[in-house]
This record gives sequence, structure tokens and C-alpha cells, in this order.
Amino acid sequence: MASIEDIRTSIINDPRNARFTAEGWKPVFSAPSTAVITIVGQTPSADAQRSGLCWDDRSGDRLREWLGVDRETFYDSGLFALVPMDFYFLGDGEDGHGDTPRPWVAPQWHPQINADLPHVQLTILAGEDAQRYYLHQNTEARETQTVEHFEQYLPEFFPIVHPSGRTNIWRTEHPWFDERVIPALRTRVHGIIARGSDVPCPLHGKVTDGND
Repeated sequence: MASIEDIRTSIINDPRNARFTAEGWKPVFSAPSTAVITIVGQTPSADAQRSGLCWDDRSGDRLREWLGVDRETFYDSGLFALVPMDFYFLGDGEDGHGDTPRPWVAPQWHPQINADLPHVQLTILAGEDAQRYYLHQNTEARETQTVEHFEQYLPEFFPIVHPSGRTNIWRTEHPWFDERVIPALRTRVHGIIARGSDVPCPLHGKVTDGND
């Protein structure tokens, strides 16, 4: 089994990533072996690529609000693995967040990364691309239906919409997401974090109820 650093080096050296490597960019993901929750997103934003931290942007702020965790817990506790469907900023798409993940990235690298995460109890799938890959959905699958019926995919997976600003209108049109899905997500995340004390990694920061 390849180590995370070996995987990172292989991603950097992959000829298909040569243009990013030439720019001095590193693949953006984090996968501590102590993680109990994995979050699979789309592609890193420009801000995330610059900082080297997944979700280091406004979408990440909203995601942490939904989860009810602060930045310190999210990044420094060792309880979260952050593994996007592509590891590089691919440019701003029409939605302002980034282009569609390259289809070969997740099949090649995610199984290797996940193999190094033995303590993961839940994988949060943020966005349609992550849901189609991990839930083995065809192109006719509808994200709204998947998210609305999130219970069907528990306890292994929890599908949610991507927390970018473009989902604000969608959330207004589908109030059940804020009323039912987010509280269920927060409850499950907090329960797993509480049990995370069994993993040999201290919890830093605080967990919040989202009302702070």
C-alpha cells in the first residue's frame, strides 16, 4: 500500500499534471491516517490552490457552518480527510467555482488514498460529481433527489449539495435542505467526532451547534 506522500509524489509526477507542476502548484488534498470523516468535493478554488488548503474559501466557510465545526477542528484535529475529485484548480467555469473534474483523476487516485484511511466512518459527498462516482450513479441521476433521500446512503455516505454561493437559490426553492438535511448532517458529524476520541489523535478547537 502506497503512503500518502508516495501518492502525492506520483500525482505531481504524472505527465497529465505537468502544466500544474510547471507552475509550482502542488496537489490540494489532505488525508491524515487518523481521519474519521472524509469530505469529497469538486475541484480546489483559486484561493484553495494558493493556500494549499481544501475548502479555504467562502464555500468552505459555509461547509464548516453546515458541519458545525471551526477551522481549527476542520484542519488541525486530524479527524477530517479532504479529498476533492480533482487536485488542482482548473480555472473558473461558468459557475465561478471551477471546471468539471477530469474524469480519470478519482478512479486512479481515490482508491489509493482511501486505503490509507482506516478509521473513516463517513464520507460526505459534496456535489454531483462526487455523488455519481461514489454512489455509482449514471448521468440521469438527479442531485436533488439524491440529497433529499440522503438516508438511503447512510451510514457510509452522506450526499449534500456543494456549499458554493450558487446553491443559495436552490436552497430557497428546497427549504427541506436547511430544515432537515443540515441538522441531520451536523448531528451525525458531531457523533462521529465524539467517538473519534478512540482514534490516537487529540481533538483541537471546538464543535459548535452552528448558532455561534
